[in-house]
Amino acid sequence: FPQRLASLAAAAQEETWQSRQQLQAQRQEVARLQEELSRARQDGERWASALQRAQREALEREAMRGAEQARQQELIRDMKERLLELLREKDALWQKTEGIDTPMPGPAPRDTALCSRCHKDFRLLSRRYSCSRLCQGKVCHACSMDFGKQGRCCLICYQQRHPQAT
Repeated sequence: FPQRLASLAAAAQEETWQSRQQLQAQRQEVARLQEELSRARQDGERWASALQRAQREALEREAMRGAEQARQQELIRDMKERLLELLREKDALWQKTEGIDTPMPGPAPRDTALCSRCHKDFRLLSRRYSCSRLCQGKVCHACSMDFGKQGRCCLICYQQRHPQAT
């Protein structure tokens, strides 16, 4: 019987030792999990802070974009008003000059290196165009009107052909 008690005591002692080992392993696991939880909370706080900062920056950018859009709309409105003013001025000037006769196009100058209207030299970057209407002169870009496939003509020929456009 004492031998049996000794064996039971040894088994109980072995079981106690194993329970202590398991308890220690579980405590280490709990400590590790608490540390991970602490890191996860810190990461969460950092992400929340970064999200708040990003939202704040997005709101600021949106406010700046709204202000810029308002400035652009104001500029467009001002430009439209200025355009209307210029059109009114143009109409007033046209009405003042309605009775003035436009001169007949004169003969083209003999020097083909000059514009027949403004007498500007034709160089490498200034093209010459043949007036495809009445005078058949050589004119520069500034002194001509574009008619697409029909070609270009000088302003005087254009005004004679289209008196309502002046």
